[in-house]
Amino acid sequence: MAVARLKFLEKDEEELIHQQSIECLETIGVKIKSERVLKMLGNAGAEIDTKTMIAKIPEGMVKDALKSTPKEMTLYARDPKHNLKIPVSSFPYTATTGLGVYIVDLKTGKRRPSTRKDIADFIRVADALDGIDYVWTSLTATDVPQLTHGLHELWTAFQNTTKHVQGVEILNAEDAKKQIELGALVAGGMEELRKKPCFSVIHCSIAPLMFEREAVEAMVEFNKAGIPVCTMTMSLSGGTAPVTMAGTLVNGNSENLASFVISQVANKGAPVIYCSSSAPVSMKTGMIDYMTVNQPLLATGFAQMAKRYGMPCMVGDWGVNDKPEPGIPQTFSEVMGISLSTMSGTDLQSGIGGLDAVKGAALEQEVIEAYIWENVRKFMTPFVIDKESCALDVIKAVGHGNTFLSHIHTAKNFKREIILRDPEKGRFEATLSNKMVPEAKRIAEKILKEHKPVPLDPDIVKKGNEIIREWEKHLGV
Repeated sequence: MAVARLKFLEKDEEELIHQQSIECLETIGVKIKSERVLKMLGNAGAEIDTKTMIAKIPEGMVKDALKSTPKEMTLYARDPKHNLKIPVSSFPYTATTGLGVYIVDLKTGKRRPSTRKDIADFIRVADALDGIDYVWTSLTATDVPQLTHGLHELWTAFQNTTKHVQGVEILNAEDAKKQIELGALVAGGMEELRKKPCFSVIHCSIAPLMFEREAVEAMVEFNKAGIPVCTMTMSLSGGTAPVTMAGTLVNGNSENLASFVISQVANKGAPVIYCSSSAPVSMKTGMIDYMTVNQPLLATGFAQMAKRYGMPCMVGDWGVNDKPEPGIPQTFSEVMGISLSTMSGTDLQSGIGGLDAVKGAALEQEVIEAYIWENVRKFMTPFVIDKESCALDVIKAVGHGNTFLSHIHTAKNFKREIILRDPEKGRFEATLSNKMVPEAKRIAEKILKEHKPVPLDPDIVKKGNEIIREWEKHLGV
């Protein structure tokens, strides 16, 4: 099948990034700030230094990890029609935005701290929109104890969508165990959860080349339970990675390979997804800058490395607004860069509905970006290129200087072969504009009024609430 893909690295450059990553892991190593995980790696063959907490990982361990990591998987949903098989054969599956701390109120247009109700509303709108395939937990629940806000966010998401849920906030290993308990309630038990994981998680290494204790121990718990883990590197060129494109790729690739090794040592065959959210930092502010030319090219480079290893990946981003107010504030070239990121070869991506470099979100923005994505993803429609579709017999039958318009071959195939964008959704695409916001607001209001996702069984909801309450009692919050 022919599918539009952006290419960045030549084969010899892929090989160089790989070899430099292996050398990085063997000679520099990674800092593992967990005695338990460090010891686990040492027992498996890594060279560890308990004083510096650095593990040097030999090439053989990397090869073994790549060999045992699943190359295909399904991200399951409560409704099987929303199950996602990866790798994809066409456009990437796309999710909502990340862990914003504020929402733009749909009624007042004012910014305020986000709550569980905002998460429920945001996820419910996502459940209704065709342009959203799965959901991140999306917003921070600021109205609950902060030691358990990740549990509340995951549980709220489960109750408001039948799509696959991807958790973003993990406090530590004990928090991970509680998230697994909640997932097991939804799936129908621990074994069912292992067979058909209804949620996955993001795990971030700390660039450059470090794994925090709480996060890495949590990742190991998810690995043991068979929960798919996206091993996200946030290698920021000029900040937490070398400023060069090659240096950023080596740093991020090394962190992903180290994550694979940890996962496979913890549980051979554990599902892992190669992941990056890397971009340069602004030399003026020191903040991450997703609007650079570099970002989609880095995504493409990481996608090529993931495919070199045969791994599914999440390296692209789909979010067309990094300003505080809803709309499309970007210029044509900036929006083109975002679009190119989706053609990087990534299998998964997130970002719908985010504002202000992912610090906030808006329901109007969620509608706008989901609608635009429905048009953009058509550029990655797969086309059959084979002897039959080359249609030499049809060319011969039509003859020199004649038209194919009235030939039966055209009538049979034009609906499949000629891909049109939706002009109604096209009205949401004006750059440097917020004129689409009022209509997006009306659509969001209509969804909230009319769309009711299939609810969880009341007994399951009760048990989930009790798990969180008991854990909060244990923590004394």
